[in-house]
Amino acid sequence: MSTLPPCPACNSEYTYEDGTNLVCPECAHEWSATDNEAAGDDTKVIKDSVGNVLQDGDTITVIKDLKVKGSSLVVKVGTKVKGIRLVDGDHDIDCKIDGIGAMKLKSEFVRKV
Repeated sequence: MSTLPPCPACNSEYTYEDGTNLVCPECAHEWSATDNEAAGDDTKVIKDSVGNVLQDGDTITVIKDLKVKGSSLVVKVGTKVKGIRLVDGDHDIDCKIDGIGAMKLKSEFVRKV
């Protein structure tokens, strides 16, 4: 019976050591054997402009006038946005703003309500 941890990517129990790394033969995922405690902690914490942790479904307020690229529209300071969704990338908030529509915002320009 193996005492190696399962693969963090696919939970396969057939992991093996390759030097200082652990390898999964089923999905070819490799990770460091010394960092196997932190391997499952891949969640990124997204914070607003004042350091509050944001979560899906939160309500936020825009803290700066933001020009909408490719349009003459502007998201005014103080605009409230309900039901945000957090995504990966440079613009890490996906939302729908009344009067403008769906758009992505950077977390550095918003404050949690």
